[in-house]
Amino acid sequence: MKVYLVGGAVRDQLLKLPVKERDWVVVGSRPDDLLAKGFRQVGRDFPVFLHPQTAEEYALARTERKSAPGDYGCSSDCSKTVTLEDDLARRDLTINAMAMDEHGHLIDPYQGRQDLDAKILRHVSPAFVEDPVRVLRVARFAARFHHLGFKLADETRSLMYTMVQQGELTHLVAERVWQEWQKSLAEKNPEQFIMTLRSCDALRIILPEIEALFGIPNPYRYHHEVDSGVHTLLVLQAAVGLTNDPVIRFAALVHDLGKALSPMHNWPSHHGHEERGVAIIEALCSRLRIPNDYRALATMTSRFHLNIHRLFELQASSIVKLLERSDAFRRPNLFYNMLIACQSDAEGCGREIDYRQSKLWGYLLAECAKVNSQALITEGYKGEAIKHALHQRRVACVELILNSWKTNEK
Repeated sequence: MKVYLVGGAVRDQLLKLPVKERDWVVVGSRPDDLLAKGFRQVGRDFPVFLHPQTAEEYALARTERKSAPGDYGCSSDCSKTVTLEDDLARRDLTINAMAMDEHGHLIDPYQGRQDLDAKILRHVSPAFVEDPVRVLRVARFAARFHHLGFKLADETRSLMYTMVQQGELTHLVAERVWQEWQKSLAEKNPEQFIMTLRSCDALRIILPEIEALFGIPNPYRYHHEVDSGVHTLLVLQAAVGLTNDPVIRFAALVHDLGKALSPMHNWPSHHGHEERGVAIIEALCSRLRIPNDYRALATMTSRFHLNIHRLFELQASSIVKLLERSDAFRRPNLFYNMLIACQSDAEGCGREIDYRQSKLWGYLLAECAKVNSQALITEGYKGEAIKHALHQRRVACVELILNSWKTNEK
């Protein structure tokens, strides 16, 4: 029995990046051998075991052969005759198909080190086409390593395009799509996930809601980048500079989906796209089973982002109504996260901007929150009268603040 460190741990070690987790391949062994050593089996479809001390994953070397369309099934061979080279051959990219023995010697049958040095994302073998999830994984690695200068090999992009044309991606399971997309949102360049999928014609299959934005014009007065799809990617890039939270990045990315439904005869105007976008986001989240915290922030951002931008045009009553409708008094953290997504939108317009709205909305919320119902109850208000009086006093509070701003500007 021989044990090898494989995959991402080897790749990241060679790139001098932090190794977050280590995976191991066991060659020349059977499940009973590992169980006898105290390993705990966790793999259902193929033998994967947890080390009794480190809890790291150890998998028996295996080969795989596709047995159903798309992502619905494959048969595997985990016999003792499977070699390390056989196991590495089933992996997606050459940079992920390297191993190290116990002495730190590199085993690299598919020239992964060469591609690592050349900063190329290249598939290992034609067997790449047997698993459509690999298209998503490649897009995610493009997002992860773009800042290091990595590019996708032309032949790999061509192979991905072929898979799309053959209908392989239509069989992808929703959970796998979201899993890879969600991981990409935490990377340094999440926009590369979208761009890579679009470059092989996969975006229209996987995320048609985002694909539909490309080619939709915006008014140049507000959007020097003009194209709504390009704007969306710029907004996502801006979000990366403001937050590491993938929930906020997701909200920034999908905030303008409603523009895809704007009537062509109204272009470049997109009146009402905020509310139209809410329905699209709801459907997208249902289709891909996206968690509720992502859905809640994304729909809020879509619904309110224009009025957040228009703070200086709003009356005091409209400002308080927005705070009430967005549930900002009960869930202020959600509101503050929306402000970050809105700032990303403003900064993703192809021009430099001093976005004061974010800080000022936060100040308005904090001041209005000081006006609370407990004081009104003490004064004798009851039932609906409490709600009405609370609203009126908050409006008065905002009016005082707006007047002070106007005075200071003179």
